[in-house]
Amino acid sequence: MSRRGAVQRKVPCLFVTEVKDEPSAKRERQPFKVLATDTITGKALEADVHNAVPTEKVDGTCCYVTTYKGLPYLWARLDRKPTKQGEKRFKRFLYSLEDCKEFVWNIEEDFKPVPDTWIPAKDIEFSNGNPLPDENGHMPGWVPVEKNSKQYCWHSSVVNYEAGVALVLKHHADPGLLEISPVPLSEILEQTLELIGTNINANPYGLGNKKHPVHLLVPHGAFEIKNPPALKQNDILSWFESCMEGKVEGIVWHCHDGCLIKLHRHHLGLPWPLAETYLNSQPVVISFNRTKYDYDFEPKSLFHHFSMLDGQRFDRLKDIKFDA
Repeated sequence: MSRRGAVQRKVPCLFVTEVKDEPSAKRERQPFKVLATDTITGKALEADVHNAVPTEKVDGTCCYVTTYKGLPYLWARLDRKPTKQGEKRFKRFLYSLEDCKEFVWNIEEDFKPVPDTWIPAKDIEFSNGNPLPDENGHMPGWVPVEKNSKQYCWHSSVVNYEAGVALVLKHHADPGLLEISPVPLSEILEQTLELIGTNINANPYGLGNKKHPVHLLVPHGAFEIKNPPALKQNDILSWFESCMEGKVEGIVWHCHDGCLIKLHRHHLGLPWPLAETYLNSQPVVISFNRTKYDYDFEPKSLFHHFSMLDGQRFDRLKDIKFDA
């Protein structure tokens, strides 16, 4: 499979952002909004964002495929976060406006423990052999998704380690058609992907249901935007609001130097999720060559359900249904 930049750290916004108070917001909701100005950031310009490849920002949870126990494995995102005391100390420093000195973390005392299998994300910095937190005080990282994991059961449902495959949603060779198929984990090694589906982020794409949940992996950068807007706030705002291709969570620009730049609908004050999205309204075909995989998938597994739909086409992604 073709690949684009991997998500190994927080992706910066296309525009310079500013925080605006929301005095009318309910107390239990966030009392402020982070909104985009009309100024493109220096980082985006340095990465030559004007010549980058614009792709759909898919709403799910980030995953990574890399080696574990000598085999390609799916890994779930797990950021190592500060303890309450560590976070208080960090916030006191931020609010003190002491720009003349750098905040010094005590890695052993200031951070919550993580599983022994945890690994830091590739792009984070190190000091004296220890991974350093990002500007938000988090250490992005990953943990392997074990077979039949309860904590990561929806992640586990889209991989089969015995057969060495993952359930992937991508473009079909025919234009305008999506495809769901098993893909060898070895083919997506060192890629990051988005896990979407019934029990992820309140299911913005309307996939499956409680009785028959549906989850899929989408490689980052898989859905290139064919008719992107100009990189001006008003043009992007109009694109989000007025065309079907703009019914997406956001845009991620994949720059030629590997840098990623994003813009979320929320940055422009627009709502998400939507009743109808571009992704869930596209036709999709199930391509599951059962003779290719010499493995009997468990009857209740997603792999078995999709194998029974081999060759079937649905008018919309959200129309996929399994027989009771």
